[in-house]
Amino acid sequence: MIQVTDLTLQFGGRKLFEDVNLKFTEGNCYGIIGANGAGKSTFLKVLSGEIEPTRGTVSHGKGERISVLHQNQNDFDEYTVMRTVLMGHKRLVQIMDEKDALYAKEDFSEADGERAAELENEFAEMGGWEAESDAAALLNALKIDEDYHEDYMGNLDAKLKVKVLLAQALFGNPDILILDEPTNNLDAKSVIWLENFLLDFKNTLIIVSHNRHFLNKVCTHICDVDYGKINMYVGNYDFWYETNQLLARQAKEANKKAEQRAKELQDFIARFAANASKSRQATSRKKELEKLTLNDIKPSLRRYPYINFEFEQEVGKDILTVEGLTKKGYFEDITFTVQRGEKIAFISERTTALSMLFDILMGKEQADSGTFKWGKTINPTYMPQNYDDYFDGCDLTLVEWLDRFSKDHTETYLRSWLGRMLFSGDEAKKKAKVLSGGEKVRCMLAKLMLEGGNFIILDEPTNHLDLESITALNKGMINFKGGLMFASHDQELMQTVAGRIIEIENTKVYDKLTTYEEYLENN
Repeated sequence: MIQVTDLTLQFGGRKLFEDVNLKFTEGNCYGIIGANGAGKSTFLKVLSGEIEPTRGTVSHGKGERISVLHQNQNDFDEYTVMRTVLMGHKRLVQIMDEKDALYAKEDFSEADGERAAELENEFAEMGGWEAESDAAALLNALKIDEDYHEDYMGNLDAKLKVKVLLAQALFGNPDILILDEPTNNLDAKSVIWLENFLLDFKNTLIIVSHNRHFLNKVCTHICDVDYGKINMYVGNYDFWYETNQLLARQAKEANKKAEQRAKELQDFIARFAANASKSRQATSRKKELEKLTLNDIKPSLRRYPYINFEFEQEVGKDILTVEGLTKKGYFEDITFTVQRGEKIAFISERTTALSMLFDILMGKEQADSGTFKWGKTINPTYMPQNYDDYFDGCDLTLVEWLDRFSKDHTETYLRSWLGRMLFSGDEAKKKAKVLSGGEKVRCMLAKLMLEGGNFIILDEPTNHLDLESITALNKGMINFKGGLMFASHDQELMQTVAGRIIEIENTKVYDKLTTYEEYLENN
């Protein structure tokens, strides 16, 4: 349990949050959400004791152990993988080291023997004799081969390091588990394993994540960092989001009869309460949802971009045919045909192979052999994973930048498109070369919408985006009437958009009309 009382955090003249009062209890999972820069990760550091609040207190139960997911992958390079995981339980490692030092003494005394006995008792009470086997089980579950367990962290690649640090945070059944973006760089099967692990976690769990599917799966509560406050609500991310959308609509339609308003809310809550009942941790949640009223949730100040892909040229029968496409070092003999209206998700353990395939289909790279042919009516547009060439050293304002991709060159028209992507007023005068990662993606999406292609290729389009922009993009992709090919690590987007999965691994191609969830279950 963590109790936050009258907490205020201020840096210089800026208050991130003020007078926060929250209680995080065992058996629940709390998702911390908020716009970029709202202070989500900083709040986690306050909870873990890494940062002192300006005012107020953070307290937890006596003797409770807090475990935090470390973000710096290189902090443990001098230690073995096994040692790194065990270091997740600091007191256990201290006991192990002190025992080893005592037993290594040549002049082992009676006092040393008494101290060793004390340590042995504490070690046993902590489950020390099973510690290495428990750590190995976590590593194995995360697909880290036993050959790596005694290797040094400095010898591992980044993707394996991420998994080891996750195992470190989970190790030893901590009383309070704090995870900042735990699904980053995890493969889909590892994310599913983590979801199931956390669903069975009985203690207090606090998470920051941009993975909506993950938040929906594991969270019992959402803590919204907004208005300089942190407000806690019962339910998962979708429930919070849909409620805020409902409130926004109702604010615009304030003249509607109170009975209609009440009925819509009652129907809405009943639907989500029924869904929540399917979760392992939902018994108490369902009861709270049934008691929820409209006044419990305040509309968010956060803004959502408007993403809507439209096209003028109608799509004919022939879309795309790929025959025996080969690029050495990436893939071999790839063959598939795209039908009208299909939305296809591409998967590969080597994401560079997918980027190369998309670049070839868009004429940016040449295949070594094989052919591909777009239909005569198809106007494909593309958002590559690496779009730095569009921005690096570009001294144009955003209005001037977007003008290069538009048929209508009036400033008012261009500003309207930038406004949809949250660049309003003076923000439209920003130089393209100084944009953040998320701002660049929003500009690229504005470019795609302006180009009006009837077939879109997206390579990891959610990279650098916040939850609001990801949600808007997801809706835009669902509503698009043309064809789509895309690669993404966002589970919710994959599940809700794709109707066909193509997995590419060298000469092996998996190609089925299936949902992403069904694909994961069968592979």
